Amino acid sequence: MAAILTSAVMSAAQDPQEPPPGTFPPAPKLPGEEDEKRLPDGKSQNNAIAKQEHEAALKDADQLIALAKQLKEQLVKAGDYVVPVASVKKTEDIEKLARKIRGRLNQ
Repeated sequence: MAAILTSAVMSAAQDPQEPPPGTFPPAPKLPGEEDEKRLPDGKSQNNAIAKQEHEAALKDADQLIALAKQLKEQLVKAGDYVVPVASVKKTEDIEKLARKIRGRLNQ
């Protein structure tokens, strides 16, 4: 009798499909749902990255405004029929910065 009871307990302990009594298996994850990584302070890593990207976008937007104001001042000083080379360079800088901002926002 003891041998039968021992073999039953051993086979039950080796059965990986059956959870122990009183416990429930973890809920299945929805498609696209992943474990969210956490920083050592407990905050979400995704939220921290998003906040950092937002702050960088704001900084770049301020720089874009400053470049646009400088371009306007150069064009006002130049007069009606003259386009300074520095103004053309300034427009290239504005385009690069605008692309950088757009790329950051599309992520």
